[in-house]
Amino acid sequence: MLGVGAVPSVLLALTVLIMPESPRWLVMQGRLGDAKRVLQKTSESPQEAELRLSDIKEAAGIPLDCNNDVVQVTRKKSHGEGIWRELLICPTPAVRHVMIAAVGIHFFQQSSGIDAVVLYSPTIFARAGIKSSDHKLLATIAVGFCKTSFILVATFLLDRVGRRPLILTSIGGMILSLIALGTGLTVVDHSTPNHAPMWAIVLCITTVMTFVATFSIGLGPIAWVYSSEIFPLRLRAQGASIAVGVNRATSGLISMTFLSLSGAITTEGAFYLFASVAAISWVFFYTMMPETQGRTLEEMEYLFGRYAGWRSAAKELEMKRKWGGGIGVDNVTITTN
Repeated sequence: MLGVGAVPSVLLALTVLIMPESPRWLVMQGRLGDAKRVLQKTSESPQEAELRLSDIKEAAGIPLDCNNDVVQVTRKKSHGEGIWRELLICPTPAVRHVMIAAVGIHFFQQSSGIDAVVLYSPTIFARAGIKSSDHKLLATIAVGFCKTSFILVATFLLDRVGRRPLILTSIGGMILSLIALGTGLTVVDHSTPNHAPMWAIVLCITTVMTFVATFSIGLGPIAWVYSSEIFPLRLRAQGASIAVGVNRATSGLISMTFLSLSGAITTEGAFYLFASVAAISWVFFYTMMPETQGRTLEEMEYLFGRYAGWRSAAKELEMKRKWGGGIGVDNVTITTN
């Protein structure tokens, strides 16, 4: 069983060998020809590829009329000096907003209780009245199948619907599922042993599935997509590492304390608590999370930094696009024209 886990790792390693370099990194190395070829493969049209290349060249300080395949660029001698200071000690309003959004989305992804539901689903099904080991195994397999299926659905909807609508809908479904699951478990716990109402058992099983499904269609995958989109290039490695560290620490905390939490406030009480956390996260995302669909990295810092006022920045960006304006970003300094 452990050896099988090496198979996807080998496939991933082979796939990485044929992955192209980031066009922004290529431009920073002066390899404009290579960057243009990558953009042509990943853009919907040649016009879009040219527009994206122009934005990247502007951000890198390369003249827009320079079309040589290889150019000399002034490389800043930096190996990370000042990055942590800029991220954590003296961040600009835009960087601070990005950090709050990235750390927040990873924290709420795990603190909403997904690992508790998935890892302890056999325990939950046993509390719901399923005693047969075979039936618990089948129900647990159904949870995994449901999770995988709806992640695939999310891949088709992510760029069509947008990040915000999917994640807000996802969390709304999670809240309703957790409340219904807590209610079903409450009814089962207060019923005569081995005589729990069938509707309550069905409700518990169904809401575990709907919780996993709504998580997988929004908050699950979007946490990783969103946090990878919003960091400036110079801050991305360190910023992403902080966000992922928060994700894993929160996951470990929830997984290790779920049984103790269930013993202290009952299993249904734990799910009501997770529902409360999910409700807080819905407000957080609605207020603090700009839509990033279709945005370039060069636009992100103009969009972030205004917290609840990001909507006005989004409208300004749309006006600039409509009238042919552009936004250049040099690490964390915004210039508009």
